[in-house]
Amino acid sequence: MIEYDEPVYRPPGEWRSFLVQATIGCSHNGCTFCGMYKGKKFRVRPLEDILWDIRETAAFYNQFEKVFICDGDAIAMDTEDLLTIIREIKRDFPKCRLISTYAGPKSTLRKTPEELKALQEAGLGRAYLGVETGMDALLKSTNKGVDRAQMLEAGLRLRNAGIDLWSIILIGLGGKPLSMENARETAGIINAMQPGHLSAMNYTPVRGTKLGDQALRGEFQVLDARESLLETAELIRNLRVEGMHFTSDHASNYLPLKGTLSEDRDKLLTLIQGAVEGTVSIRSEGSRGL
Repeated sequence: MIEYDEPVYRPPGEWRSFLVQATIGCSHNGCTFCGMYKGKKFRVRPLEDILWDIRETAAFYNQFEKVFICDGDAIAMDTEDLLTIIREIKRDFPKCRLISTYAGPKSTLRKTPEELKALQEAGLGRAYLGVETGMDALLKSTNKGVDRAQMLEAGLRLRNAGIDLWSIILIGLGGKPLSMENARETAGIINAMQPGHLSAMNYTPVRGTKLGDQALRGEFQVLDARESLLETAELIRNLRVEGMHFTSDHASNYLPLKGTLSEDRDKLLTLIQGAVEGTVSIRSEGSRGL
């Protein structure tokens, strides 16, 4: 039986996926807003242990259609080892139609275009990239580890390799003073990156993180529900990626939203306006989470 090094995180859309824990923690693990892997020291698990997990699971149940390679940054692994893992998954799970992973921007940039293409050809179908914001100043102040140009390059490298790119951004990462600027600048980098999918989550303070503790001390002004909705609306108004799958239905969001841009832009904006005016219900603070 597989024993995971808890906690294990995966994107909401991977809830039915078999989780292959190839790395422990996040190779960067320095973002001031993130507490996901603070209790873990990054390391790559022995290849033999990873392959054992895959084979043992397949022997018990080999009908998984989706596999997610975790923890926070499996793309940081040695390329040949990651190729071996992907090929083992494809061999042991004949019905698997999608293999996905988180991709850290620094780790992605360490891969050559040829390496990323090899991973795609072996079967890596999707990568989730935490873009967070399009503002250079915020990427620096939150210690993301890359600047805007590097973040954009990481996204484009994944896309150019043929990997389905799912970008993730944080509404409210600039607090109250930078809310609208954050929305517009973030839309700008997404427009340039052209991902197939975009998830907009709400920044929620986490105790024990640098930014979370600043928020608890009142040094960082967290957006309230109305301000969060207005920033989301400004983001949507400025997005220009045709056919992009857009979601803002994470547990952190006040108003669950899902649609295709720009086809559903007006519908989404109407829902947000209704929430701002009080005619559309939103989640209470107590019902929201990470």
